[in-house]
Amino acid sequence: MSKPISDNELIQLAALSDKPSWARAPTYLRLSGPGWLQGAMTLGGGSAITSLTIGAVYGYELLWVQPLAMLIGCIMLFALSHQTLSTGASPFAAMRDHLHPSLAWLWAIAALASSIIWGFSHYPLSAGMLEEVIAVSTGFSLQQKEGASREAFLFFLAVLVWMLCAYTAWHYGAGGRAVKIFETAIKYLSAMIVVAFLWVVINASASGQVNWSAVAAGYIPSSLPSDAAGVTTVMAALGTAVGINMTFVYGYTLLDRGWGREHRVLSRWDIVMGLVIPYILVTGLISITAAGAFYGSDMSIQGKLSPTQAGAMFAEAGMGPVTGRLIFALGILGMAIGSLVMHMLCCGAAAGAMFNWEPHTRNYRLALLLPTPAVLGVFLWSSMGAYVILPTSAICGFLLPIAYLGWLFLNNNRAYLGDDCPSGGKRLLFNAAMLLCIVTVLASVSYSTAVAMDWI
Repeated sequence: MSKPISDNELIQLAALSDKPSWARAPTYLRLSGPGWLQGAMTLGGGSAITSLTIGAVYGYELLWVQPLAMLIGCIMLFALSHQTLSTGASPFAAMRDHLHPSLAWLWAIAALASSIIWGFSHYPLSAGMLEEVIAVSTGFSLQQKEGASREAFLFFLAVLVWMLCAYTAWHYGAGGRAVKIFETAIKYLSAMIVVAFLWVVINASASGQVNWSAVAAGYIPSSLPSDAAGVTTVMAALGTAVGINMTFVYGYTLLDRGWGREHRVLSRWDIVMGLVIPYILVTGLISITAAGAFYGSDMSIQGKLSPTQAGAMFAEAGMGPVTGRLIFALGILGMAIGSLVMHMLCCGAAAGAMFNWEPHTRNYRLALLLPTPAVLGVFLWSSMGAYVILPTSAICGFLLPIAYLGWLFLNNNRAYLGDDCPSGGKRLLFNAAMLLCIVTVLASVSYSTAVAMDWI
């Protein structure tokens, strides 16, 4: 069941409508929630590795890329929240009934498939980071050993992570108070991740490894890399900051909270506070640290940008084992766990929408466990990754702008939105912004896929 909205909450929202931004922020922060879940989903292994690459290979030059990518996704999520909260209809039903059933089904299948497949990379990442935490804090380590004993240990750690994620998702699926508890936990997790990487940056800055004037300049777009790998990095970041599974599950987390049209302004604040700000902070802090430690050094960066290897390199670069390995590993572990929980919730939402399962019923909650086979990623990802990364990225990448086009059409569909359909200058401005987002994302996935095909 969705969380019932009290009359007191609605009165608070109405009272805030005429107040300045600084006066709204504390209450909006307390009432926020779904946007933080989006933040937990996007701050996964992909964000971590992309951020490491941007800083280590290109220094401070491309710090502007990920904030721009997130702002593009933010515009589209604003549109979806306006539609969902104005109508109360599920996003899948809206796309099915007002556009075309095949588009809705493709969107749901892509969201479900990507949530399962990318789990195969996130469980090895989580197990590796947990292994790193244990090694640094206790001295027990099998990292130098290869073979069955270490694989069994990593699998054990992956199962522990799965148990935590499954327990969390299952109880979120109970609805009601559990929804609010989970969202509050995600807020604390997001704060912990930011603090962990802030600690790493402060330590690096104290060691003279951060050029703050170059950092400031790096957030101003002034150049693009001319090499194929650099352009691919930029285009991939622009196309994937908000993934297709994020676009699917977001509307359902809004409905789970019981939000309605009175929450439309709050939802925009929620996205900025819970998704945009944490994403920009975390990815920026990782890139800044990598730029200060690695860029322009004699270290061989190519092929050494897994988080475990990066942590060891941070330690060797003068940050020490506590900051370079332990704190960094805790931050990456938090990112991976938050993303894995959201993968489960996306599977529940997608399966429920396709097969008309009511939220939080037995079938819906069993669908939350569809990513369970991904724990085998500790054995399989190194061999299967090359075979599934390209088709998964290509299919989901090309469906993402199609889903965005669907939202653009729905945002101008008066039969769907009625009097809530934007009009006048606001309509022109929003349509132009959405079209720019669609063109940018379509260009990014087209270019990235073409480069990948040439590489193969």
